[in-house]
Amino acid sequence: MTVSSQYAKPLPGESPESKPYWEAARRHELVFQSCGSCGRKIHFPRVVCPGCLSRNLQWRKALGIGSVYSYTIIYRQGVHPGFASDIPYVYAIIELEEGVRMISNVINVDPLKVTIGMKVNVVFDDVTDKVSIPKFEPLQGKGLDKKASCQL
Repeated sequence: MTVSSQYAKPLPGESPESKPYWEAARRHELVFQSCGSCGRKIHFPRVVCPGCLSRNLQWRKALGIGSVYSYTIIYRQGVHPGFASDIPYVYAIIELEEGVRMISNVINVDPLKVTIGMKVNVVFDDVTDKVSIPKFEPLQGKGLDKKASCQL
């Protein structure tokens, strides 16, 4: 996707815990945390494992392929006017092949054609020179679509 100099939506905040996640996204890599003590897979980044409270967390690279676990279609403008031009859009929970779930958007598809279980792959929306946001689109063909930027 292309970088927009006029990005009108709020930018995600970067904390010390989430910095490696956003750095990977800038490289068009999708990552998540995994607990070295109990094996739990974690998204969004944390300081301790929500399962066993261990601080033994490592970063793992995701394949970037998953399926729509749940979704809703947004038809009304919310609090921030920057989203008005996207309406209607799909707000979804994506379950990655690795078993971790994350919230994102499903793009490049008619919102009415999105279904539970639909296979998707990650693409990155380079909204500024320093921020790339992972989004998902329907999986194309037998492998990754050419636009899927996750480095395997």
